[in-house]
Amino acid sequence: MPGATLPPLVEPAEELTREEVARYSRHLIIPDVGMEGQKRLKNARVLVIGAGGLGSPALLYLAAAGVGTLGIVDFDEVDESNLQRQIIHGQSDLGKPKAESARESIAETNPFVTVNVHRVRLDSSNALDIFRDYDLILDGTDNFATRYLVNDAAVLLGKPYVWGSIFRFEGQVSVFWAEHGPQYRDLYPEPPPPGMVPSCAEGGVLGVLCASIGSVMVTEAIKLITGVGETLLGRLMVYDALEMSYRTIRIRRDPNAEPVTELIDYDSFCGVVPEDAQQAAADHTITPRELKEKFDRGEKFSLVDVREPHEYEIVRIPGSVLIPKDRILSGEALSELPQDRPIVLHCKSGVRSAEALAALHRAGFSDASHVGGGVLGWAREVDPGLPTY
Repeated sequence: MPGATLPPLVEPAEELTREEVARYSRHLIIPDVGMEGQKRLKNARVLVIGAGGLGSPALLYLAAAGVGTLGIVDFDEVDESNLQRQIIHGQSDLGKPKAESARESIAETNPFVTVNVHRVRLDSSNALDIFRDYDLILDGTDNFATRYLVNDAAVLLGKPYVWGSIFRFEGQVSVFWAEHGPQYRDLYPEPPPPGMVPSCAEGGVLGVLCASIGSVMVTEAIKLITGVGETLLGRLMVYDALEMSYRTIRIRRDPNAEPVTELIDYDSFCGVVPEDAQQAAADHTITPRELKEKFDRGEKFSLVDVREPHEYEIVRIPGSVLIPKDRILSGEALSELPQDRPIVLHCKSGVRSAEALAALHRAGFSDASHVGGGVLGWAREVDPGLPTY
C-alpha cells in the first residue's frame, strides 16, 4: 500500500563543517540522503512532546542523525519505574527533570545539536506559541487529551507531525498533516469513553517496544525533512511484537468533519474523569493520611482495592482486599461487599476508584468513599518504603 511522497520540509543549511562531514559520513554516502539531505537535517527544527518511552529513543536518534535543533516539552521528573524503557535517562538522573536529563544525554550523543527545553505542561494556553518555532512535531504521549491538543495546534499552524502510540506488546505510528492528507481526528474522531483505554502506567508496556516504535517515528521524521521515500501520511502502521508483524491501514479524510478553528479544553473534551465519577468523588474523597488515621483509630471499614490482580501482586496497602473495577461496574461483585460497615475504595492514582465509587453510589452504598491519590499517594505520604510502579 503506497504512501505519500512529499517535497522536502526544510531548506538545506549553507554548509557542513569538517567535523560534521566526518560524523555523518555514513549518511553522506547514501545517494538519497547525501550532502543536501544532511544539510536539510542540520537546518531542521524538531519538537518532541515528552521525554518518556517514545521520546527517549526519538530524541537520541534525531540527535545522532544530525537534526540541528531539538525542542523537548516535558514537565515531569525521572522516576525509577521510567528506567525500564526510557533509555535517555539513567540511575544518576533519578529525581532530575526529564527535559534536563534528556538535554544532557543529547549533548553526549551529538554536541552539534542545539536543545531547547520547554519544562511546562503542554496546554491550550502555550501550545501554539511553542509549536510556531519548529518545522515538525513528534508526539509520543500516552493520553488522549494531549494527542488531540497536539493535532489541533498542528492543524491551526499548518505543521506536520509524527504520532506514535504503544501499549503492552503493540504499537502504532502515522504521519498527520492536514494540508496534504488526514489528521488525527480522521483516525479517531472522538476520544474513547474515560477509563476504557488504560494508560501504559495502568496496563504496562514492553520496554523494547519503545525502541521499535520510536525508531519508526524518527525514520518518518527524516523522510519528511529530506523529502525521500514514501511517508506514512494517509496510512496507519500497526506493529504486533508477539506476532512480529507489521501491517498498514489506509486513513482517509473525513469529508463531514468539523474544521478545527481553535484550541479547546481537552481534559473536558476527553472526559479525563467521567462526570459521574467527579460528582461521586466530590464529597466522598479521603487522603492517604486520613486513611491511615482510620486505621490508627481502629475504625471498622472495608478497604477495597479496585486494580487488577497483577497490580495487587506488585504492591498493596495493608488490610485491603482485591475486587477489580470491572467486576464492580458490571454489578457482579456487589453481593461481595459488606452492608454493615463503610467501604473505602482505592486504585493506583484515584481515577479508577472514583469510577467504581460512582457505581457503588448508584447501587445504594451511600457511605462509600475513595482514596485520592491511591497507592501512589499512600507510598508518598504514609509509607515511603513501599515500592511503586
